[in-house]
Amino acid sequence: MDQPQTGADPHAEIREEVRKLCARFPGEYWRELDARRGYPTEFVTALTEAGYLGALIPEEFGGAGLPLSAAAAILEEIHASGCNAAACHAQMYTMGTVLKHGSEAQKRQYLPKIATGELRLQAFGVTEPTSGTDTTALRTFAKREGDKYIVNGQKIWTSRAEHSDLMLLLARTTPRDQVTKKTDGLSTFLVDMKAALGNGLTIRPIRTMMNHNSCEVFFDNMEVPAENLVGVEGKGFRYILDGMNAERMLISAECIGDSRWFIEKAVDYSKQRVLFGRPIGQNQGVQFPIAKAYAQMRGAEALLRKGLEKFEAGLPCGEEANIAKMLCAEASWAAAEACLQTHGGFGFAEEYDIERKYREARLYQVAPISTNLVLSFVGEHVLGMPRSY
Repeated sequence: MDQPQTGADPHAEIREEVRKLCARFPGEYWRELDARRGYPTEFVTALTEAGYLGALIPEEFGGAGLPLSAAAAILEEIHASGCNAAACHAQMYTMGTVLKHGSEAQKRQYLPKIATGELRLQAFGVTEPTSGTDTTALRTFAKREGDKYIVNGQKIWTSRAEHSDLMLLLARTTPRDQVTKKTDGLSTFLVDMKAALGNGLTIRPIRTMMNHNSCEVFFDNMEVPAENLVGVEGKGFRYILDGMNAERMLISAECIGDSRWFIEKAVDYSKQRVLFGRPIGQNQGVQFPIAKAYAQMRGAEALLRKGLEKFEAGLPCGEEANIAKMLCAEASWAAAEACLQTHGGFGFAEEYDIERKYREARLYQVAPISTNLVLSFVGEHVLGMPRSY
């Protein structure tokens, strides 16, 4: 299904090239990976070599220097083509922390190698088993000792940890009971995972309902050079927050891509499948859920575009980013439901790829931020209602 247009698309050429690349990785490729929980190394390599994973890196560091809307277009087309960007999308939304708050030395050391694919920045160490999305309650602690930090703690749902060279890690550097604001005392680090593995870093894969290479990671006196501290010690929570609007809009774009894929599949099948002498799409009971899913997608897409415009203009966009994330995730799930229902029993067969995409689409109502937390944000920060608990 082509990207619906209401005007000239500045990223039309990028979309077309991404579609061509994705055509080299058909459903069979993803089904085989899904069966063995494999990592799509060939796909990630192809994206890297084409320059797409370095889209947001400035040209001076070897990247394309493109705006966030271009990155969103890349991820949307990947998903609309039946592929999945989960193996590498974190590199795009963690990039903002390094670009905005990293030192000049850090940028020159890491960004050119990330742009060429020599290094992968795809692991994001924030969530912990006991804190969940209450980030300020995290317990992983980094203690300064001379020219290094000693890190102890644990992270969960750290996807791609086994396939990343660098991790963006959030840890406490000042105990929570010693700070005025609970958001203070958190610091951000770039961790060389290859050097740390077996030297204080342990990675344990978690098998989940979708193949997202999720892991649990443990830090046992892991050493991180002080020069790998991003920005100022104790201000890391703000640095992470800076990237969350971008993260939510990039994931929203993936959801729009999924919606397009499901709707195209459902429409095509409804035309081809003949029962009782006519195409099943002629029945309103089949046609209307697909049409409604399309309408949901277009409405969610419009808010996402508005959020991207405000982000690129340097304007506050928290409302648009959060609501778009919720609406786009709901739209993709509605499209998934309509697609599966249209195919009936065939939708459960692996060869149609619907059951795989169905499982993948469900995640985004939970992560990277759940629908309930979005509603809490809207109630408190947009509508000015009392903080909910």
